[in-house]
Amino acid sequence: MFWIKEEAVFDLICWKLSDEKLVLVIDELPYWAEKDEALLSVIQKYIDTAWKDQNLMIILCGSALSFMENKVLSEKSPLFGRRDSQIKLEAFSYRETALFVPDYSAQDKAICYGITGGVAKYLSLIDKDKSLDDNIRKLFFHPDGYLYDETRNLLTQEFADITLVNNVIEQIASGENTLNGIAGKVKEKEPTVLYTLEKLIRVGLVEKKHCLTEEKNKKKTQYVLKDHMFKFWYEFVSKAHSVIEMGQGDLYYEKAVKPNLHSFMGSVFEQMCRYYTLEQGIQGQFDGFLTQAGSWWGVEQVENQEGEKVWQSADIDVLAVSDTDKTAVVGECKFRNEKIDKTVYDTLLRRASLVTGKYRVTKYLFFSLAGYTDWVRDNANRDVVLFTLDDLYA
Repeated sequence: MFWIKEEAVFDLICWKLSDEKLVLVIDELPYWAEKDEALLSVIQKYIDTAWKDQNLMIILCGSALSFMENKVLSEKSPLFGRRDSQIKLEAFSYRETALFVPDYSAQDKAICYGITGGVAKYLSLIDKDKSLDDNIRKLFFHPDGYLYDETRNLLTQEFADITLVNNVIEQIASGENTLNGIAGKVKEKEPTVLYTLEKLIRVGLVEKKHCLTEEKNKKKTQYVLKDHMFKFWYEFVSKAHSVIEMGQGDLYYEKAVKPNLHSFMGSVFEQMCRYYTLEQGIQGQFDGFLTQAGSWWGVEQVENQEGEKVWQSADIDVLAVSDTDKTAVVGECKFRNEKIDKTVYDTLLRRASLVTGKYRVTKYLFFSLAGYTDWVRDNANRDVVLFTLDDLYA
């Protein structure tokens, strides 16, 4: 095996230059740059000399986000100041993801989005002619499955030492979402954990979530996994390596994963509903020009069975607001086989008052996988909108 010097490749590009536009694409630039530390400097030399004022477009691609930001785009990079534009390719939305599996049911389309996070590479691995169950088993729960070890591969690509990173992600995946709580569980100082969290945020694996309408309240900050595939992997695959290596991954999926898919999909479904609400709200579908969508959490005072006033935690799955119109909509999401009933209905209408200080609530949105009881359908007022999962794909 031999290595072709970059000058030989770039000289060939020079030889190909003409009045006709030429496009040079270097895919996975980080891999080449790791083999040759002078690569970026050489590219800079050619850009400034032989390629200057030529009809040439140069596209540099890389999936290692930290490398592209720190080595290519930063002020210390030889290429700094030479780019005309940059694109950070995001994952597909739940609606775009569905186009990869057009014959799946709405429920399976949603779960497909949940396990892939809308990442194009993972979606390309889905065999649309096979059932969703077969695809999940093959990709995650067989030792040779592409996604069986994908999280470790990605972490190794982005981080020099993945031990603390892995520990932090494990705690977030298990439900620990505050800096203090995570630091306590991994037994590290808060500044150390915060530094790790910031790196995870930069590469798109973790999201620092704020309570909408209370963004300045530091106590209402949560760290959650942004990447759905990572969440699925840490919730199910990380606990089953021994079983999968024994060749019993299919059995594990049937017994331990499939019965819990609806529970896993809870937070994914909420994110889908927030996306849908903002998408529709921008177009004025909910009596206002909605510009932000998120969630709200805090406490509320209620009366217990003994007639006593007590405080309890409260949350609103969907809160979308318009700073232009000073209006808001609130929503509740249920990805389960139980119909939304009077209790869920009354709870959302009651909790809407917790966020009405600055905004006027115009609509109450319900999103349900299983539908609604007769009471809800018969008694929903005109400001209540009932959605099914099919509606999100209409």
